[in-house]
Amino acid sequence: QVQLVESGGGLVQPGGSLRLSCAASVSAFSIYVMGWYRRAPGQQREYVASIIPGGTMNYADSVKGRFTISRDNTKDTVYLQMNSLKPEDTAVYYCRATATRRDYWGQGTQVTVSS
Repeated sequence: QVQLVESGGGLVQPGGSLRLSCAASVSAFSIYVMGWYRRAPGQQREYVASIIPGGTMNYADSVKGRFTISRDNTKDTVYLQMNSLKPEDTAVYYCRATATRRDYWGQGTQVTVSS
């Protein structure tokens, strides 16, 4: 059974940093495109960042220059380093793993940016 388990969320002040982790229990983790998405209160879920098997990264304009996605294929884990956090980054953050005919989501981790 495939599981994606996010961790690392919490409460942080504006300007602060958090690092999210997503541990995947999938076979052949390295073939998956791994992504982070988020849903703010009252909003639709939106794309944040992704990293393909070859390592190329992509970001939403709203987080470019502040967030960094990375993966460790030896640990079947993807990370999201979030710096210079803003109140508008407050959301539930979800991990996603996609490959041919496969699409899995985690349960999410709450990130709250507030003073």
